[in-house]
Amino acid sequence: MKHYSAQSKESALQKMMPPNNIAIAQLSIEMGIGESTLYNWRKQAIDKGHLVPGDGKNAEQWSSANKFSVVLETASLNQAELAEYCRGKGLYVEQVSAWRNACIDANANVKEQEKAFSTETKKDKKQINQLEKELRRKDKALAETAALLVLRKKAKCDLGGSRGRMILDSARIQAVKLVNEAVSSGAPKFKACRELGISVRTYQRWTVDGNIKTDGRPISQRPEPKNKLSKAERDNILAIVNSDDFKSLPPSQIVPTLADEGIYLASESTYYRVLHEEKQQNARGRSQIKERKVPTTHCATGPNQVWCWDITWLPGPAKGLHFYLYLILDIFSRKIVGWEIHDDESAENASILIKKAHLKEGVKDNPLVLHSDNGSPMKGSSMLETLYSLGVVSSFNRPRVSNDNAYAESIFKTCKYRPDYPYKGFSTIDEARSWVLKFSHWYNFNHKHSGIKYVSPHQRHSGLAGDILANRKEVYQGAKDAHPERWSGNIRNWDLPKEVYLNPEQNSVKAESA
Repeated sequence: MKHYSAQSKESALQKMMPPNNIAIAQLSIEMGIGESTLYNWRKQAIDKGHLVPGDGKNAEQWSSANKFSVVLETASLNQAELAEYCRGKGLYVEQVSAWRNACIDANANVKEQEKAFSTETKKDKKQINQLEKELRRKDKALAETAALLVLRKKAKCDLGGSRGRMILDSARIQAVKLVNEAVSSGAPKFKACRELGISVRTYQRWTVDGNIKTDGRPISQRPEPKNKLSKAERDNILAIVNSDDFKSLPPSQIVPTLADEGIYLASESTYYRVLHEEKQQNARGRSQIKERKVPTTHCATGPNQVWCWDITWLPGPAKGLHFYLYLILDIFSRKIVGWEIHDDESAENASILIKKAHLKEGVKDNPLVLHSDNGSPMKGSSMLETLYSLGVVSSFNRPRVSNDNAYAESIFKTCKYRPDYPYKGFSTIDEARSWVLKFSHWYNFNHKHSGIKYVSPHQRHSGLAGDILANRKEVYQGAKDAHPERWSGNIRNWDLPKEVYLNPEQNSVKAESA
């Protein structure tokens, strides 16, 4: 192994140092020293803190380590010493200052990066925790749904119904078993109980002390009420009501009769209860059992099938004076088919009006029902005779029931709540007739009736409503297609009902019971 003197080593290092900065490959050729030896000498010098680039590059192309070494060497120098150092190394003072600032910025960036990394790490951890929480929630919800579906499939016991209903012990055992299985599979107890139609409190009452408690009501020993009649007293009551003196009298007369004689055995209700328990309380004699009268129900599927009519008062010129508005309405189209105003109420006036309306609408041989209340003009002989001659079927309200003729009452409210209605009264009957004429024209041709999808009664009566509502439906559908985000559901239903009932409530009750 060839040995070199210290002078040769020092000379080589000087040539590698700034400002010479000769590349090691070139220096090896000039001095005849191997490159590996030169690299080794440079490494030793750098380890001692000397600046030895030896890469043949200018100062701007030095490595970061070499630039950092210059910054360290010049950190304690004043301006004059720094200028001398830079001239000796072939550097500019500005270069050293720039390298120093870069080191400072790099150190600051490291802190900022560490801070940013720490913040990002916290955000990542928080997001991971949220995702894990959401995953646990979804797993729990999935397990809950699966458990409830299994419970719903297995549950065949009937536990629903009214409060306090008797439930078989076998049904209790099955219900408790199903609830426990659902809870162990991840379903909340209250939801599992709800699937079976019971409350959590009921489940807790059934499973007291860890055992399934049976219903003790069938086997419980209940004390007899203190006010209960003895068997002898019951037999005495039966003997009295079936005796010759009282065999045809009800308890409501037996009890006060006995009281007049100084005898009191029990109250009237107790008498009735004893008779009922002994199956001796039944309707007797020619009296009929009271029945609830069903309201008259008529269905209209087209115009001029069912009409209703009524009479209302219009205020006159002075308090206590009135004019009488006779009005007939078609319930299918809500059209006013006839009206008149008179000074009095009479069946003759009503007969004339029905004849005019019948002729005007061309009903002729078509079946027609005319509904009204039970007023004397409605049931007058001349009115009934007119209806019979025209082939019109009469229909009347139930006694003391005010809402069987709702269509007529509704139009009278519409009439009297018009903005131009003279609430202070009409001066003459001609003035009243003139106002009602304008009202009837407005009502039939201009009024958008809410009961017939906001078309006019004339349009409904004459069959024009279908095309109008079809066009309205297209407009709504076009608006929805243009801005679907503004519609949370389907467009408004513009289909007219095909059937109109005189008493829809009663009709719906019949449909449900059928």
